Amino acid sequence: MVAMQASPNVCPSEWICCLDKRPSERSGEDVDIILTRLREVKAFHKFPPPLLLQICTCAFYECLEKGITLFRQGDIGTSWYAVLSGSLDVKVSETANHQDAVTICTLGIGTAFGESILDNTPRHATIVSRETSELLRIEQREFKSLWEKHRQSLAGLLAPPYGAMESGSNNDRLTDKNNMNSDCVSKTHNKIPSEKLQRAGKVLRNAILSRAPHMIRDRKYHLKTYRQCCVGTELVDWLVLQSACVLTRSHAVGMWQALLEDQVLNHVDQELGFQDKYLFYRFLDDEEEDTPLPSEEEKRESEEELPETILFLAQMGPDALLRMILRKSPGQRTGDDLEIIYDELLHIKALAHLSNTVKRELASVVIFESHARAGTVLFNQGEEGTSWYIIQKGSVNVVIYGKGVVCTLHEGDDFGKLALVTDSPRAASIVLREDNCHFLRVDKEDFNRILRDVEANTVRLKEHEQAVLVLEKSPRASTLGSIKYTVISGAPEKILEHFLETMRMDIHHSEPDPAVDDFVLMHCVFMPNSQLCPLLMAHYHAASPPGSEQERLEQALNCKRRALILALRWANTHTFLLQEEPAATSFLEELLGSVSNDSRILRALKDFVPDLENLVKLHSEEAKSAKKQKTLIRQFSNGEERLQKKQAIRNQDDILLKVYCSDHTYTTIRVTVTATGREVISAVADKLGSTEELVLVHLSSAGEKVILKPNDVSVFSTLSINGRLFACAREQLSSLTPLPDQEGPTAGSMSTFELMSSKDLAYQMTMFDWELFSCVHEHELLYHTFGRHNFRRTTANLDLFLRRFNQVQLWVVTEVCLCGQLSKRVQLLKKFIKIAAHCREFKNLNSFFAIIMGMSNPAVSRLSQTWEKLPTKFKKFYAEFESMMDPSRNHRSYRLTVTKLEPPIIPFMPLLLKDMTFTHEGNKTFIDSMVNFEKMRIIANTIRQVRHCRSQPFNPDICQPNKNQAEVRGYVRKLCVIDNQRALTQLSYRLEPRRT
Repeated sequence: MVAMQASPNVCPSEWICCLDKRPSERSGEDVDIILTRLREVKAFHKFPPPLLLQICTCAFYECLEKGITLFRQGDIGTSWYAVLSGSLDVKVSETANHQDAVTICTLGIGTAFGESILDNTPRHATIVSRETSELLRIEQREFKSLWEKHRQSLAGLLAPPYGAMESGSNNDRLTDKNNMNSDCVSKTHNKIPSEKLQRAGKVLRNAILSRAPHMIRDRKYHLKTYRQCCVGTELVDWLVLQSACVLTRSHAVGMWQALLEDQVLNHVDQELGFQDKYLFYRFLDDEEEDTPLPSEEEKRESEEELPETILFLAQMGPDALLRMILRKSPGQRTGDDLEIIYDELLHIKALAHLSNTVKRELASVVIFESHARAGTVLFNQGEEGTSWYIIQKGSVNVVIYGKGVVCTLHEGDDFGKLALVTDSPRAASIVLREDNCHFLRVDKEDFNRILRDVEANTVRLKEHEQAVLVLEKSPRASTLGSIKYTVISGAPEKILEHFLETMRMDIHHSEPDPAVDDFVLMHCVFMPNSQLCPLLMAHYHAASPPGSEQERLEQALNCKRRALILALRWANTHTFLLQEEPAATSFLEELLGSVSNDSRILRALKDFVPDLENLVKLHSEEAKSAKKQKTLIRQFSNGEERLQKKQAIRNQDDILLKVYCSDHTYTTIRVTVTATGREVISAVADKLGSTEELVLVHLSSAGEKVILKPNDVSVFSTLSINGRLFACAREQLSSLTPLPDQEGPTAGSMSTFELMSSKDLAYQMTMFDWELFSCVHEHELLYHTFGRHNFRRTTANLDLFLRRFNQVQLWVVTEVCLCGQLSKRVQLLKKFIKIAAHCREFKNLNSFFAIIMGMSNPAVSRLSQTWEKLPTKFKKFYAEFESMMDPSRNHRSYRLTVTKLEPPIIPFMPLLLKDMTFTHEGNKTFIDSMVNFEKMRIIANTIRQVRHCRSQPFNPDICQPNKNQAEVRGYVRKLCVIDNQRALTQLSYRLEPRRT
């Protein structure tokens, strides 16, 4: 905000003295001095001279320090105000409590407020000075007189939500898709680059002049010379080669676009989008003729700053690239552009309920809109609805006249759709709550067209006047050129029927067929095996329709082949899970018998017999073996079994559980892995001979108690790392205390592992993580998302893998907080950064993220003396690693990194589970009593990412083992940690007390 300047002919204090006089005491000279001052305020320029003169004779001067409340909401007003300098916040509360007040806008120079004094109504809002501010004040009687004579002129000053709300200026909005480029020009004209981006541009220019000076030179094109230019493709080539954090060419384009948006880099013809083409660009420093070359000292400084600069731009690049694409008119967007927008829309919660087809349609029409100032009004209550908005960055207040702020919307929320759907006026006003808000906008015409297209492309199959299957015409035709339909929702048996009828017959059952795989992966959510097996068998034996003998045989063969292909896909996907269901094994045996008989007549079925025989044999042997001897698992122990290769935990396995009493004695019980809380309590009561009503409690090392529910499944696998199970009477709950061994170690193990190679440690961590990851069945992700109790299945393998992530994270924090010597702590940080680097090299993103998150734990990150001593090189490595954890744009940095990796990969599992939970919670499982198959399809895509990570076997030869491999292996599999954050924080403050 520009501070108001006094006229050179008027002393600043002089006009204030004049306004401080009582109106009756002001001389003609006083009025002239005040008039000269008011004419400097731009908002008063349109006032007629008589109005200005009257203000000069009756107004008073007020100056408020920052944070002063001028009046409160509900007060009866006595004066009207105009802002001469500074700014004030307008705060509105839905309750009478002023503590609940929310800022809905900010009043700047030239705005006015307080006209409620005209009808003596209470103040609509609280006004608080945001900075030192000068006000012009007119008392009620004089203002009423002025209002009657000059109402039109005064109304122009009134600020929202008092007078007519003024929407954001046209220069700040993209109002016409056909004029986007010219609009952007007006928006960025004379923009001052931010200091950080300006420095980034200088560093890159100096680095290019140092490393590849031929890139910046005079260039000729069509007989015209362009001075000191670079070529777009060469800039991209150069940047990709400089750092591993530049993930793709499009990522590099986004980084250069960030500089272009701030005019640190400019296209020679002032185009606003950076392109990976033979186009000329010039650095800001080269805009002036005869710009001197950087000195050797400047080149050296730029070389030192280059990694950090590239990292900074790498974080900004994806957003800049998306903005650039969204500013293009829909007709100019390429296929790659649409994919980038579509990927963005996939992770917006307001769109989670829409089909992928609709999201692809939106990708082609959505427009970027931004507003710089808090308080800008996007639209007013009562206006015609012209657009639907999605908040990409920032927040807005929803304001209704007479009620004030009714709610606040944040990133990912949407607004404005109701007025488009119902064709009614806006029901509320939308006011920016903070500076620099970004929106995605869909205009009314496009919105209505997409709705029409969706309806036109939707087919509803009905039985007895009730919809049983909803299909959507796919924009992509099938390989045969016929129309292809995608299942949106339906009754379970109708969905199965559809896939059987439309299944591709030209591929082997082991080859991927995404449409059928979606059903095979997800059917357990809405169709258990007990229902699926009879339906498949019925389809296999379905009677052929009337026709010639040849036609009937062909029809029967196709029907049987489809059932067999789906059955084989189902059996291969579920693997050992089917071995736990006798009904599934019986189904496969029955199917094999039928196929063997039918293949005598229908010889084409003979091809299926070997595969079925192998499956039946495998399942029968495994089932018999499981009955004879159940695997016995000891409760996530730190004992010698940790050193053995991990085997998948199965539902029929048994586990030995230690369950403690309030006096710290314990009893050991043997229960199945899937045992519920009720079954565990029953086993404990039997073992103790107790007739008391007991509760099962998870007690953490911090003393936090969680009572487990009777129907909780596989209770042992949800324990925290140092957590324990207790069984006690309800009245004993308050007396439960953690066991001494729950506190964790009292001394670090640095003396043990500092002698071990960082690469060896990372290798053995990767080996262990891969064993754990390989044991996780795809369906455990479903059980975790939809609730284990709904399936009566364990997620023990997944829980172990997630537990390992937490353990590695806490290992880092524990070791640092137990290290009393500053120099040793610095060595520890270096060691962990090296281990993380090798984990990334081995594509073990699980341990990589665990280590980096451990280092960013508050107990470690607050150790400023330790971090200050860390060498610059390691600080840069850590900053680069930390940038991969950037959660912005739904962890885009991590997702881009993963797309560059080839399997095998150990993924960051918490993020995949977050994606599945996001989809699950944002979409109903059933719509109108039909399965929401679009939801199933999105979740199946996430599960396929896990499948892709394991699509290649892990190569144990990626690292040549040293002599002490057994010692390293034993160490990484038996990490001892403190899992009490409060205790870790206390240790941290002992190492480096809070600075006063």
